[in-house]
Amino acid sequence: MNVTSKLSSDEIARACADAMWAEDDASSGLGMEIVDVRAGQATLSMTVQPHMVNGQRIAHGGFIFLLADSTFAFACNSHNERAVAAQCDITFIKPGKLGDKLVATAREISRSGRSGIYDIRVTANDLVIAEFRGHSRIVPGSWLPVAGADSKQK
Repeated sequence: MNVTSKLSSDEIARACADAMWAEDDASSGLGMEIVDVRAGQATLSMTVQPHMVNGQRIAHGGFIFLLADSTFAFACNSHNERAVAAQCDITFIKPGKLGDKLVATAREISRSGRSGIYDIRVTANDLVIAEFRGHSRIVPGSWLPVAGADSKQK
């Protein structure tokens, strides 16, 4: 049954996010929360916890990258096509601090063929702390049932 034919693009995005979240132990295990998901867009948040700060007593860049990368994943998988990261880079602008609620917002810049480009902005207290750009690649499979397709294919 093709459930996607009865849903709007934003409803498809949310259903894909729910399917992904059920399998995403990394994001949930770090305390991330999905704030919003729409077609080509996603917003996730995460609070900087004691185990996330480095020797400088600021948020370790790897955790900021993880939040941006997870947000990227939810945005590029929002069209019911499985997508993975092909390349990502991040620029750290300001430090995140212990207790900060980090918010990452992704937006689709380009999607053509099997490739996509997404920009993700990470903020803390409405200040930009990092900018991330991710390049995605479509792989076989879908998150939701599609007529004639194997939705479990990875």
